[in-house]
Amino acid sequence: MNKQWVIQETPDPSLVTTLQESLHIGQHLAGLLVQRGISNYDEAKAFFRPELTDSHDPFDMKNMSIAVERLTQAIFNNEKILIYGDYDVDGTTSVALVYSFLKTFSSNLFTYIPDRYTEGYGVSMKAMDWAIEHRMDLIITLDCGIRAVQTISHAAANHIDTIICDHHLPGPVLPPAVAILDPKQPDCDYPYEELSGCGIGYKLMEAFSIQNGIDENQLLQFLDLVAVSIASDIVPITGENRTLAFFGLKKLNSHPVPGLSALITKAGLKTPLTISNVVFGIGPRINAAGRISHADAALDLLTQNSLEAAKVFAEKLNLENEERKSYDESITKEALDLIAKGDPNNNTTVLFKKDWHKGIIGIVASRCIEHYYRPTIILTESNNLITGSARSIEGFNVYAAIEACSEHLEQFGGHKYAAGLTMKKSQLKKFKETFEQKVSEVIKPEDKIEKVLIDMELSLDEISPKFNSILKQMGPFGPGNMQPVFVSRGVTLHTAPRVLKEKHLKLAIKQNGSMVFDAIGFGMSSYEELVSAPFDIIYTIEENHFRGETTLQLMIKDLRVCEKTNLN
Repeated sequence: MNKQWVIQETPDPSLVTTLQESLHIGQHLAGLLVQRGISNYDEAKAFFRPELTDSHDPFDMKNMSIAVERLTQAIFNNEKILIYGDYDVDGTTSVALVYSFLKTFSSNLFTYIPDRYTEGYGVSMKAMDWAIEHRMDLIITLDCGIRAVQTISHAAANHIDTIICDHHLPGPVLPPAVAILDPKQPDCDYPYEELSGCGIGYKLMEAFSIQNGIDENQLLQFLDLVAVSIASDIVPITGENRTLAFFGLKKLNSHPVPGLSALITKAGLKTPLTISNVVFGIGPRINAAGRISHADAALDLLTQNSLEAAKVFAEKLNLENEERKSYDESITKEALDLIAKGDPNNNTTVLFKKDWHKGIIGIVASRCIEHYYRPTIILTESNNLITGSARSIEGFNVYAAIEACSEHLEQFGGHKYAAGLTMKKSQLKKFKETFEQKVSEVIKPEDKIEKVLIDMELSLDEISPKFNSILKQMGPFGPGNMQPVFVSRGVTLHTAPRVLKEKHLKLAIKQNGSMVFDAIGFGMSSYEELVSAPFDIIYTIEENHFRGETTLQLMIKDLRVCEKTNLN
């Protein structure tokens, strides 16, 4: 699949020079900092050396005082408190954090995570009926609730108070909760809007601690859970999120909670862990519980007090993740085969097979886009209806396109880049036709070319352990502070290319008189024939730890035959 290489604008030379001189670093590193909005020594110091004191006052969040007062009252009176969260990583880490922190102060805590298949996302009516039946006094919803008007109204009518901790956009009508904590709600003056759901729960516990004179270290011990939520929920790693992720990763790499420690060991991950390790190594294993069976298994893991007990649940999650990967691979292969047989001129992909696993189809939609870059919907059968997941390409609003087909749907929801939808079987053919039509009316040919963003051009002889050491300190990397991507031109092979596991391309490359670097392109075996002549390469720089030695390795994002022209 052809990709468009897009290089960022060259940063202001005067700002680069100023940073070079004040920080005593090279031109390229100074340029990377300027690209990230850093223009002087003090900004660089705050960037490289964040402090927990940089975090905002939790009481700046709208309704925080009311929430803390109600929670304190519930703890003091030994009321029954239900801690409720979604079945994904953000939801389960949120519930684990709030439950683990509050259990020191209350013996009347209960947890509830909805079933992905029978209850679905958000605050379910089944859960509220459970709360009523078991005579709960207070519900704390985490990573959900901001649009749960009907279900929270049901709880309120039965004399149950609710504190909502959510980070999603509110609807036109807010639920009748005693307190809503959501920086995205109207008139909330909290300085940072991008906290994860677990981050909101953390801020509530922080405010509770301040109000009741509790040692901050009792809460800080759970910062690794916040870091896992930030990484896995793909929220921006800027501002307060960057501070929480920075210190959360420190905790994860030094003394993680038993559940995460057991999972890290079972996954075979090596410290120091990065955001990327969490996204690809820890997050999928936690998510696998909700996809394959029930997310309670993930919560059980994350709330264990001993490492030995946690190992049992880590084994269960690891097995479920292996099952998830098996479904993932087989369904993706089936889907790609179907696309290959279809019309190559289509602007969309819409596929249906009644026996595809409902918990996997969102992942499969993303995999299909890696091969056929266009808005994609993968559908399966559930409860005698057709249900599915949509994923989009950069810059294209798939939610709006689905909304334009709403006459064929029973229900739908989501946002610009991902959505869920349900329809009657009789509507499938009409929906596919209408969706293709609506997308084709607005999508442009250039939209269907994947863009690879490049920070700057770099010669291989600029890369050194010292260069990489400073580069690493620019992390944690993620949305809003992505790992720097470089392009080097006219590189050549040092030895013959190798194909690993029939799909990965392993190279040893050099550029003019530079040292030789190992480079690997995952899933890029088809590029083998392109590297016989000099070629251009886009990559990130990683460390490879093997048998006690650390070497630098280039992770290939794309390559093409050497061109003398500019990037386009």
